[in-house]
Amino acid sequence: MDNRAEVRDFLTTRRARITPERAGLPAVGQRRVPGLRRAEVAALAGMSVEYYAKLERGALAGVSAGVLDAIARALQLDDAERGHLLHLAQAANGSNVLTRPSRRPRQATARPSLQWTLDAITSPAIVANGRQDLIAANLLGRAMYADIYAYPSPTPNFARFTFLDSAARRLFPDWELFADMTVANLRTAAGVDPHDKSLHDLVGELSTRSDDFRRRWGAHDVRIHGTGTKRFHHHVVGDLALAYETMSLDAEPGLAMTIYAAQPGSPTAEALTLLGSWAATALPAAR
Repeated sequence: MDNRAEVRDFLTTRRARITPERAGLPAVGQRRVPGLRRAEVAALAGMSVEYYAKLERGALAGVSAGVLDAIARALQLDDAERGHLLHLAQAANGSNVLTRPSRRPRQATARPSLQWTLDAITSPAIVANGRQDLIAANLLGRAMYADIYAYPSPTPNFARFTFLDSAARRLFPDWELFADMTVANLRTAAGVDPHDKSLHDLVGELSTRSDDFRRRWGAHDVRIHGTGTKRFHHHVVGDLALAYETMSLDAEPGLAMTIYAAQPGSPTAEALTLLGSWAATALPAAR
């Protein structure tokens, strides 16, 4: 696969953010562009500047794991960025055909047993794919994300909602952070499965319709799903501060389940109780 432009943009944006001081190098001479020079990255990675320049132009096909690791160390890549670089190299080699998610048609709804599992969870719980489609949720999950379900889209999608619906800035008090995370998740998914036409179409749509999205997409940031705390402002029950845990589903490659939980005895725990009461009467049963 010819992904040289993607490789070039990723490596140049990573190089631009590393200052000489951060890399432990003396800041000598005036710099026309931010970050390290190619020669400095090459020296840190233990390779010739000519070879590194070739790699940064996108020629990752055939590059060894040792070379990729040296570049990752020189550019101080985190785990998500290292994984993304590996996926870019696999795509350049064509080897990601063996490791990317199955190409069988992807359903927009969950298997009955997966929905039953979600419904057995007493906190908000959802299932989403790499494109940020909201595939399934339990009652509290649908209640918490009622605004996303209300957005006119064939499949509820976090990215469309975040960048195209003004309600997102109310639901997500930390909207800038949510926007950064959403785009980084999409960029990561694009590295894992560069052949996903629906993802390419979504990125094209959002790039055309949202300056905020287009700017973030150009930053080439990536991230790994994990754990943390998110703040919400629900239109019925008010402020929520929820811990979350995200886990991949082995039986459904490309899907991940996220479960939210409130600290016991906290105002958020009380608000979730109210949210459950509202959902029981205001929301239809899961399809």
